[in-house]
Amino acid sequence: MAQKVIDAIVAKFGDAVTAQESEHGDEQIEVRADKLLAIAEHLKSDPALAFDMPIFCTCIDRLDFGEEPRFAVLYQLRSTTHKHRIRLRVLTGEDNPTCPSLTGVWKGLVWQERETFDMYGIKFEGHPDLRRIYMYDEFVGHPLRKDYPKDKRQPLVRRDFGTT
Repeated sequence: MAQKVIDAIVAKFGDAVTAQESEHGDEQIEVRADKLLAIAEHLKSDPALAFDMPIFCTCIDRLDFGEEPRFAVLYQLRSTTHKHRIRLRVLTGEDNPTCPSLTGVWKGLVWQERETFDMYGIKFEGHPDLRRIYMYDEFVGHPLRKDYPKDKRQPLVRRDFGTT
């Protein structure tokens, strides 16, 4: 169903789409990071597409697959008007994992991008409040990365919550 969405994006943005796939009704396009924001704005503002609902933002650590770049940032989007969905994928490297933030397009992604930052270390450029959401500030590392040691000890942080 969303193949027409892929066709519309490829027609408008051409070489910004580096790969596309469709399996079991899930359409996905891989886009260049520098064009992600423009594509997202188009997906939301074009009445023929009308993607008004971000479903999730997450990351895949591709360390075990031996693929470069290491991380794939995923955005699942849905149109409540046209009842279609699409997944955007942006690849980013291990040394400085960054991705443009889509919080300016869909406010509902603020906490999801923070979660992806906290768990995987992906820095979302342009995010209004990029800080940890689950782990405490002194936590070292990102626990959902595949190379994070499961028996790693973290700094003990004492908190004074006061007495009431």
